[in-house]
Amino acid sequence: MSIKENLLDQYAGVEVVSERLNIHPESVRRLIRQGKLPAIKFGNKWLVEKATLEQFASRYDPRPGNKATLL
Repeated sequence: MSIKENLLDQYAGVEVVSERLNIHPESVRRLIRQGKLPAIKFGNKWLVEKATLEQFASRYDPRPGNKATLL
């Protein structure tokens, strides 16, 4: 296993994040664009650190009107 694969294991792509949060992938991209979910752009893909995702998921409610933030 290369170092690159080890690093990427610490991150989740938009599809994985959408499954974890039970929302549409475009909703994940919207949260990222709005600055509510920290992510990095790797090539043309958004990646969310798995630890950040778990912290966010513990506070996130996908119902409309419930705003999730990390802080």
